[in-house]
Amino acid sequence: MRRRSGLRRGVRLYRRSLGAHLRATLEYEADFWILVVGSALTQLVGLAFLGAIFSRVPHVNGWSFAEVVLIYSVVVLSDAIGPLLFEGTWRLPWLVNKGELDYKLVRPYPVVLQVLSDDVGINGLGNLVTGGAMFGWALWRVDVAWSPALVVGGLLLFASGMVVKLSINLITNSSAFWMQSAHSIFAYAVHQIGDLARYPVSVYALGVRLVLVVGLPFAFVSFFPVSAILGDPDGTGRAGVGPTWLGWLTPLVAAYCVTVAALVFRAGLRRYESAGN
Repeated sequence: MRRRSGLRRGVRLYRRSLGAHLRATLEYEADFWILVVGSALTQLVGLAFLGAIFSRVPHVNGWSFAEVVLIYSVVVLSDAIGPLLFEGTWRLPWLVNKGELDYKLVRPYPVVLQVLSDDVGINGLGNLVTGGAMFGWALWRVDVAWSPALVVGGLLLFASGMVVKLSINLITNSSAFWMQSAHSIFAYAVHQIGDLARYPVSVYALGVRLVLVVGLPFAFVSFFPVSAILGDPDGTGRAGVGPTWLGWLTPLVAAYCVTVAALVFRAGLRRYESAGN
C-alpha cells in the first residue's frame, strides 16, 4: 500500500512539474506555433524525400513505401514522446555546468525524475501530429494479419523502442558529469546517428549495421519492432540483418538500456561537484 501511494505521489509530482514548464512555454504564443509548424514541416520534408525515391523504384532492398513510412513514423513518434514528456534530459548538461543540479539534490524526490521533467519540448507536438498521421496511413497500407495478441505485442514493442531511445538520450547527456560542458554536443551527435534508424537498417553497410544494432541499438527503436510486426511470410529474409523474431527481443533490450542509463546517471551523480566547490 505504501509503495502504491509513493508511486501515485511520484506520478503526481512529475505531472505538476511538466505542467509548470508547459504553462511557462505557452506564454510565448508565437514561439509555440513556430516550433509546432517547423517540426511538422521538417518531418514532411523527410516524407517527401522518401516519396521521391519510391517514385523511381517500387521497393528498396525488399521494403515497400508503406513499410518504410512505418519505420520512419515510429522514429518520428519517439521524437514526439521524448520532447513532450522527457525533454529535461537535454537540460542535464546545463544543470551540471551551472550547478543548478544542487536544488534538485536536496528535494525529497528522485533526482532523475526531476531532471526528466525539467522542460517540455513543444516541437514534440508537431512531431506527434505528423508522425501519428504517417503511422496510421502506413498501418492501413501494410499487409498484416492483425489479431488481438499482435496488437498488444505491437504496442509493447513500440513502447519498448521508445524506452530504448530515451535511455540512450539519458546516457549520452549524462556524459556532462565528466565533460563539464553546458551544451549537449556529444548527445546531439549520437542523436543524429539515431536518425539513420528512420530507414531500413538492412540498406546500410556492415559497419553501420553493427553500430545501430550492437553499439547504439537504435535499430530496436523502429527497424526490429516493425520487422517483427510485418514478419517474413515469404521466407525471403525481409529484415536482412537477422531473423524478424529478433524484434520481439526489444523489451529485453529496453530493460538493458534502462539499467545502463541508471548506472551511468548514478555514477555521474557521485562524480558531480556543485557550483560551490
